[in-house]
Amino acid sequence: MKACIFHGPGKVSTESVSDPRPGPGEMVLQVQAAGLCQSDIRVYKGEKYARPGVIPGHEVAGVVAALGEGVEGFRRGQRVTLCPIIACGQCYYCQRGLRNRCLSRVTLGYDENGGLAEYMLVPPPIIALGHVLPIPENVPPERATLTEPLACVLNSLETCRLSPGGSLAVLGAGPMGLLHVLLGRRLGAAAVVVSEPVPERLEEARRLGATVCLNPESDDGEKAVREVTGGLGADAVVVTTGVPELVSQALALVRRQGVVSLFAGFPPGSQVQLDPNAVHYSEVTLTGSQNATTDQYRRALQLLGVMPEADAVNTHKFGIDEAKMAYESRLGMDGLKSLVLF
Repeated sequence: MKACIFHGPGKVSTESVSDPRPGPGEMVLQVQAAGLCQSDIRVYKGEKYARPGVIPGHEVAGVVAALGEGVEGFRRGQRVTLCPIIACGQCYYCQRGLRNRCLSRVTLGYDENGGLAEYMLVPPPIIALGHVLPIPENVPPERATLTEPLACVLNSLETCRLSPGGSLAVLGAGPMGLLHVLLGRRLGAAAVVVSEPVPERLEEARRLGATVCLNPESDDGEKAVREVTGGLGADAVVVTTGVPELVSQALALVRRQGVVSLFAGFPPGSQVQLDPNAVHYSEVTLTGSQNATTDQYRRALQLLGVMPEADAVNTHKFGIDEAKMAYESRLGMDGLKSLVLF
């Protein structure tokens, strides 16, 4: 089969490798679509670790092609997607349902082979943990690849304690920022303010439901947020792009007792200067979120059945022979998310 192989920063190639065969407790998927996220791009840039020689891809939709001995509850031809986390199931966090915080977590596409290949071997722990999720009939494969990203956004907004009728400010209108806009509106946010310097992305945010769109290079974001929130500031401010300077901006936009969440990953060694009194006297919660719980994956997949507008973030599509182009498209800020289709 053909697969994309990561050899090191800036080095990916499409190669011919052996077709996987399922052993006991394993499953083989015929991959239909796999998405590239910003974390994949950070690996490509050398800002995040992945094992050299690994097959990338953790945003996967496919069809069950073969089942190993002992695998029950699935059938050949069934469409599924994955939570790509292998967790121990025993540590402090796993016992509290927080497998994304597992102390010995392993992730497909980084530590073990992922889905940027014609076929994908699903290891036993993914199946045993319930991390193989059947795709509803009304969710096409390309949209199903958004299960992992949308689960992460759901975790982000629930961490922010976003309430119906509340206000949300999103810094950055890349794919994840736009998913924050979409889901924020679905969860009942009455005001969604987006700050983004790229005009095309700002327009897309407006089309997808943002109530106020700002260009930080020319607009007064703090004034605009105060106007739309009755002078209070936003209930929640989410930094969705890894620019350290945005942290202090986020603190200027949030209301007293509001939440600032660092959703994005930042370059290694990033440091932030902030006024601790901005947190102390306003009783601001400064937090972050990364990945999601199994339950959030399940609910995100169900949400995709009623969120066809999410298709808008999948803008570029490539074949497996063009996998390197899929990376380069994201590096060049060309469009939004890149998909590899099979």
